Amino acid sequence: MKNPVIVDALRTPIGRGKQGGSLSSVHPSDLLGQVLKALVERNGIDPARVDDVLIGCVSQVGEQSATPGRWALLAAGFPASVPSVTIDRKCGSGQQAIHFAAQGIMAGAYDIVIAGGVESMSRVPMGSARIGMDPFGDGANTRYAPGLVGQGVSAELVARKWGLSREELDDYSVRSHHLAARAQAAGRFKDEILPILTPEGLVDQDETIRANSTLEGLSGLKTPFADPALDERFGGIDWKITAGNSSQITDGASALLLMSEETAAALNLTPLARFVGFDAVGDDPTLMLTAPIPSTRRVLEKAGLSLDDIGHYEVNEAFAPVPLAWLKELGADPERLNPRGGAIALGHPLGASGARIMTTMVHAMSQTGTRYGLQTICEAGGMANATILEAMN
Repeated sequence: MKNPVIVDALRTPIGRGKQGGSLSSVHPSDLLGQVLKALVERNGIDPARVDDVLIGCVSQVGEQSATPGRWALLAAGFPASVPSVTIDRKCGSGQQAIHFAAQGIMAGAYDIVIAGGVESMSRVPMGSARIGMDPFGDGANTRYAPGLVGQGVSAELVARKWGLSREELDDYSVRSHHLAARAQAAGRFKDEILPILTPEGLVDQDETIRANSTLEGLSGLKTPFADPALDERFGGIDWKITAGNSSQITDGASALLLMSEETAAALNLTPLARFVGFDAVGDDPTLMLTAPIPSTRRVLEKAGLSLDDIGHYEVNEAFAPVPLAWLKELGADPERLNPRGGAIALGHPLGASGARIMTTMVHAMSQTGTRYGLQTICEAGGMANATILEAMN
């Protein structure tokens, strides 16, 4: 069995997902295409040797409807012989693409493969693939009475179950912005960010970080999910979720270059990390956002490691209750959690997030000399992916 390794990981800066955002004028295929082109060029890889390009994307309509990875690789100058596939496991799509790529190398199906994700939420709005549609159906709704709900309400239910106050959620959100701002000011994102050429000029920094974020500022924000009918249906909810303690709607792309360890050695490339464990698991679809807890337990068991062995944790900040419930349930060290900020500060370009987070984590591990890193991400429908990496350089 071949041993898959991550040779390089690259991402765009993150732009606000609205008209006028720093990346909103770039077609999603061209956004990803710039990353793919740079990834092979800076590693001296003949793109004809890439066996496949696996790309996560959630809203597969409009400009993201026609296998965006295929058009991105052609825009990047790859030969037409290189194929691509689009993967949707909601917020974990990019992470699942990486899992499939690594597992393909292990199985002998791939030798060199690129995995990543893209989401241009300014051009293809969240939920546009199912406008006016019921995604659940009568069977699932009946089974999970009092019924399934959207993620914002699920975040409220998670906060209620783990006894998280509004102040705790907002304080955590301020932390995310401050950590990301500190990392940005110190140049710690430099190795992972590819400056992107747009019609307006070059974009080389994340647009979403608010270094001046304060608890007082966040405390005044409204709770948009508050609904008297839902309050009655679920027996009372003390509404706490706001735009400030939720992930930001954004544009972005990320890609990782994977190959067998033997091929990396033959090409004189030094890998960043190897894979120690994979997991994908389902959990309660009404709470929806809790699966990172069992996925963490299972991936640690599969890897033969404990949480104390892990020096860097990444738990996607879809909403502040997600990492806070994870911390409470697992008794993890908060200092190791999302040490360079998370999606509250850096944004959540849905299909790209799993790859963006892993890109940030592998570079952070390399810069700090951290041996093991763990990443987990909650996904719509009550699912989660988890990955454990070991640094190699």
